[in-house]
Amino acid sequence: MVIGMVEIKTEESLRAMRDAGRVVAEALAAVRKKAAPGVTGKELDRAAREVLAAAGAGSPFLDYRPDWAPVPFPAVVCVSVNDAIVHGIPGDDRLSDGDLVSVDCGALLGGWAGDSAVSFTVGRARPEDTRLVDTAHAALEAGIGAAVVGNRIGDIAHAIGRVCRSAGYGIPDGFGGHGIGRAMHEDPGVPNEGRRGRGMPLRHGMVLAIEPMLIGGGGDDHYTARDGWTIRTLDGSRAAHAEHTVAITDDGPRILTAL
Repeated sequence: MVIGMVEIKTEESLRAMRDAGRVVAEALAAVRKKAAPGVTGKELDRAAREVLAAAGAGSPFLDYRPDWAPVPFPAVVCVSVNDAIVHGIPGDDRLSDGDLVSVDCGALLGGWAGDSAVSFTVGRARPEDTRLVDTAHAALEAGIGAAVVGNRIGDIAHAIGRVCRSAGYGIPDGFGGHGIGRAMHEDPGVPNEGRRGRGMPLRHGMVLAIEPMLIGGGGDDHYTARDGWTIRTLDGSRAAHAEHTVAITDDGPRILTAL
């Protein structure tokens, strides 16, 4: 069933999306296990590729090229380090002790997509980075908690924004979550800040990728790096990103990208 531009998934479709989501979770776990000082972004990408290949899954990231991108994305994961918020291209630079890393990964399996992201510190964590990462995941949990039948998109946005702003962090304007299903990006958009009771009503069978992004310095400004993909904080402060694919059901939110 399609309501407006949003496909309402059947229970069978949700099970298929859970299969895709599990592959994403396994790929992120492999990347996190691989991440260590001295490891390159390309090596993290290779770890994710091996998981996708073993599962017979494709990547919605690889060769993805939206209208604004100068080149297709060349990897199956985004690896965003320190002041990179999202869309970092895995390269040959080696991770250093104390780096804050955000990894975003997707999978296509059986005609359905999954999308998830996690942030963590490599080696010894600075207390301020631990707080930033913990807040990103708390904001994600708050957004998921608001993803219930009878609420609206604005309720999710408000829950995320309240956690981020209360902790003193910035929220990059123009970036947020999205619907997901047969394609990685579908309607509706899911902002990371908004007003309660506004936006599209949430119905059983909707699936959303909810993804808070936080700027540690407290400002919202950002810029696109020369590679045309990586989004960085304007003030040079560190950033964190957390994401899950979540089904809206009559029994409450169902995380499809959990291990």
